[in-house]
Amino acid sequence: MKLLLESKKPIADGVVLLTLRHPDGHPLPAWTPGAHVDLELGDDLVRQYSLCGDPHDNTVLQVAVLREPDGRGGSQYVHDVLTAGQLIEVHGPRNHFALVEAERYLFIAGGIGITPILPMIAEVAAAGHDWRLVYGGRTRSSMAFLDELEPLGRVEIRPQDEAGLLDLATLLGEPAPGTAVYCCGPEGLLTAVEQHCAQWPAGTLHVERFAPKPDAAQGPRQGFEVELSQSGEVLRVEPDESVLEVVERAGVPVLSSCQEGTCGTCETVVLAGTPDHRDSVLTDDERENGDVMMICVSRSRSPRLVLDL
Repeated sequence: MKLLLESKKPIADGVVLLTLRHPDGHPLPAWTPGAHVDLELGDDLVRQYSLCGDPHDNTVLQVAVLREPDGRGGSQYVHDVLTAGQLIEVHGPRNHFALVEAERYLFIAGGIGITPILPMIAEVAAAGHDWRLVYGGRTRSSMAFLDELEPLGRVEIRPQDEAGLLDLATLLGEPAPGTAVYCCGPEGLLTAVEQHCAQWPAGTLHVERFAPKPDAAQGPRQGFEVELSQSGEVLRVEPDESVLEVVERAGVPVLSSCQEGTCGTCETVVLAGTPDHRDSVLTDDERENGDVMMICVSRSRSPRLVLDL
């Protein structure tokens, strides 16, 4: 769908908030906290951003974008090229970071990782659940949405230049049954939180990554076959190729974005065969089920996969 960029405004150092609405005023698709959308920013430039607005407002979608000088060009395009009044092709929303039912919630955000956490907090607070947010960043001026968060009373703001790194040892030292832990932010934070939560009950921790999990795509790279169920065509995937590359070369359109297993855009239904999951999106249970895979990085443990393409 093509949406109008209604406004683009700075909300922190290096962060802009984009507000999108339908050019004809039509209602926008429903979404739930933790969801993201894919923005087509230019030729072969598709990027995903977490929705940070109000899920109950179907008139606009909002995303916050951090300028990343060492990124792959998407954030620089948003900051330097996009202007209010432009039409942007938007895909989604999709959600691989959904809220689960829990007695209480501990949210840990690092930098721009606050974006998917915002609507989560609004939902659990409205439902009367017990919750707490610990929010770290480089400096106070670099941390978005402080004005909205600080009055809530259950929020700990921890700029690194004032308070140092987050004290995860104290925060996560004792497992708390019944607590769902949600974390989004840079890889260093996610890895540390995963390590500290290793002794917590299974299923406690939920993370969303902006970059691939270290060594996620490592492993043997044998060739295998992919059968496209909708046409019956059988394609060969060589060790140096991805399923996505082979499928696209065969002329089958597949929406993709990150091509590194972090966004979930290329998620494809598996009808037969055993995927070799190498993404950074699926949960352990989803991997065990084996009924979907990210074809940009994941491979096959069986001689053939049958995909719903």
